[in-house]
Amino acid sequence: MAVADVIRSSLDSIRQISEHLKDTIIYLDAGCTEAFQFLGAFPLLLELGASAVCSLENINSLDTVANWNSNSDDAKKLVVITSRLLSDAHRYILRCLSAHHGVHSCTIFTAISEIAHSAYTDSPLGPDAFREYKSLLLQDYEELVRKCERRDHTSPRFGRIEQLNESNLSDRSASEDEGWSQLTPSNEKFFDPETSPSGRNMDENNPTTSKEDGWLRLIVSVHHFPMILCPLSPRAFVLPSEGTIAEASLSNEHEDSICPGLPPISTGLLSDGEETPPGAILTAHFLYHLAAKMDLKLEIFSIGDSSKTIGKILMDMSSLYDVGRRKRSAGLLLIDRTLDLITPCSHGDSLVDRMSTSLPHREHTPLSHVIQSKHGYCVPRTPLDVQIPLGRIVREADTLNDDILVEERIDAFLRGWNSTESGENCCETVQSHIESLSGSLVSTYHYQGAHFLDSLLERRTKDGVLLIKKWLQEILRKEKLSVNGRIRPGRPSTAELHSMVTALVKEESCLFRNKGIVQLAKAAVLALSEPHNSKWDAFVSAETILRVNAGDTSQSLFAQIRDLINKSVLLTSHEHGLLSFQDTLLLAIMGYILAGENFPTSGSKGPFSWEEEHFLKEAIVDAVLENPKATTLKFLIGLENELEANLHNIKSKKPKEDSSNQSASDEFDEDGWGNWGEEDTNHKLEDEYCDMQLKLELRDRVDNLFRFFHKLSSLKTRNIPLREGPLALERNFGGDPSMDKGLLFKLLTLVLEKHEVPGLEYHSSTVGRLFKSGFGRFGLGQAKPSLGDQTLILVFVVGGITGHEVFQAQESLSQSGRPDVELIIGGTSFLTPDDMLDLLLGSSSYI
Repeated sequence: MAVADVIRSSLDSIRQISEHLKDTIIYLDAGCTEAFQFLGAFPLLLELGASAVCSLENINSLDTVANWNSNSDDAKKLVVITSRLLSDAHRYILRCLSAHHGVHSCTIFTAISEIAHSAYTDSPLGPDAFREYKSLLLQDYEELVRKCERRDHTSPRFGRIEQLNESNLSDRSASEDEGWSQLTPSNEKFFDPETSPSGRNMDENNPTTSKEDGWLRLIVSVHHFPMILCPLSPRAFVLPSEGTIAEASLSNEHEDSICPGLPPISTGLLSDGEETPPGAILTAHFLYHLAAKMDLKLEIFSIGDSSKTIGKILMDMSSLYDVGRRKRSAGLLLIDRTLDLITPCSHGDSLVDRMSTSLPHREHTPLSHVIQSKHGYCVPRTPLDVQIPLGRIVREADTLNDDILVEERIDAFLRGWNSTESGENCCETVQSHIESLSGSLVSTYHYQGAHFLDSLLERRTKDGVLLIKKWLQEILRKEKLSVNGRIRPGRPSTAELHSMVTALVKEESCLFRNKGIVQLAKAAVLALSEPHNSKWDAFVSAETILRVNAGDTSQSLFAQIRDLINKSVLLTSHEHGLLSFQDTLLLAIMGYILAGENFPTSGSKGPFSWEEEHFLKEAIVDAVLENPKATTLKFLIGLENELEANLHNIKSKKPKEDSSNQSASDEFDEDGWGNWGEEDTNHKLEDEYCDMQLKLELRDRVDNLFRFFHKLSSLKTRNIPLREGPLALERNFGGDPSMDKGLLFKLLTLVLEKHEVPGLEYHSSTVGRLFKSGFGRFGLGQAKPSLGDQTLILVFVVGGITGHEVFQAQESLSQSGRPDVELIIGGTSFLTPDDMLDLLLGSSSYI
């Protein structure tokens, strides 16, 4: 039986639509671009005959002349692949069509199925979503054609649209959005080319023109393409950061909600009347179609309220048509992220997590801002595509190279591209191009069959660095290159890694052959360099101390949290601090969760005494007053100007007071008291009143913050399976972070050892329900299957996963002694501690 591989399955799905890709210009939105980049699908697209692959959000005039396959003629066909709802991508699809001459065919693939479109609350499309959207797109396109013909005086009989520049497209953006909102299934009659008077006499051999009125006609088709995901390895994946599924809200705002990007607190009490969040609906449909594409028949298990909801949707989607089909049986384990928030907040022993946290990420595309303004529930996820600066290494290698310099090669290219540019300007352009040269982390660049990220995800930081060193040394021997300086045995320093990478980029051909390991090694160098390395170690040290104090008393844990906040204020004021005030708030969150696990209380009362919390609140108030930049946090939005003004007043008062005291001692007023003190007193009283108002408002905001802390501290006490039994979240109090195991590790250990898992719910398939309701009466009942009996287990964490969790999951599998079991780990998004801080206290939180 073939080994389950999400990369291979995704590439096979692309091959299955190859007939639509030949001789086409393919447009990918940001989510699909990210997914195909991690998948390594761009060479496959060209192999299947695509003329070019372009960005849907950033349409360029060169798209129409791009032709990467020289054997194909000018493309008359467009293919759009989007990870969003059709209604969200509509504006850019229309722009894409209007920017091309003579195109007669447009094929649209979306990651959202027809049923999911109709089930999505804010989607204007119904059960027949694809046919409806086809008609709506043709209506809008025909109207756009008429406007262009009237404006540009283009003869209709030619059936062409003049090239629209970016200014015209931006001018129409508002009207396009309005047009979509008016063309909904409820109030408009759909246009059907087969029934429309203008389309009855369409020539099938020349579908670009109509014989009656001559204006441009299109053949539009809409299809479902579910395999849009970002594989971190053949056995680990997350959803595209800018796709609708990842950005859809996972919780509705109510008492048990934390933020829209995470499931609500799991209490075990599901309300039938509660509306299902859109993220849960889309996740269920995605998993259903993922299993279908991988030929898997799922036995569904869940733990957590949101996971149970998704499991029920999946159960309802199962049908009798799957009975008898030759599919591989697999167990699907759904887990709520909120059952374990400590793990994603922690700085685990993972090189991949370090790199993802330390390196800058690609910024969101313009479409994301449109969606955010239109749908308030969307969760802005951090793009997975990290930016690895390679310009410095190229410049260093360039100075050591005796051949034509890299700068000269780029300069020659730019001069040929734009001969009117002066030499000085061109040189500046070359410098900027080299400085902006960057790479990214992908899973498909491999050396001797080893996937880079896959190998690193299964190792701790030290072992990962040693593996990178081994890869570099083998490649250097293969390329017959030498390194300046001596490479010592054991774990390499960042300088040693840097020298090996520099040797590989001396020659352009060598750089392109080994770009995968070059990018990965450079990312490791940056992640292990200062200040990133010291800050990560400071986090690890602080988290270790919190765990140690959590095993002692609540007073010692409180004292540690207060000291962290006070030190952040002191150090920040002297600009020497490694941990900022925002960092200490993340540690405070961890402290409150640990306190709730080890010193549980009932009701809304927090784990610390009133006096202790009062001191913590005052420490946070003082920290905010000393650090107005903390206003990026959600609970401080609206106080930005007041906090900045307050800090400015405090700094300006000191020199004034010093100068007034000096003048008072040097001069004497012979006329008596006069007006002395009246004006200063009025200003002083006014300033004190404003300061008092600000502090009162700030204390109210901080009180609200601590009510949120109390909610987080109740994560364990409100869920019986986590409070009792083998899943009780007992932490490692010895101080070694590598010994602290998360919930995913504990769950998989119990499952693989075939123990009973408290709180784990099984969602019976159609066959199981049939036996239960029908044949079971005749003694033909079906025993409840065990997740541990499955040879393939697919784990999906609703809310997101970390690299350290992927390592722990594989560690649990290796320790189980079950070589027959295959394990695939998936999640809504790839989480870092910075992402958790933004989710819990950032602009998208519910606080």
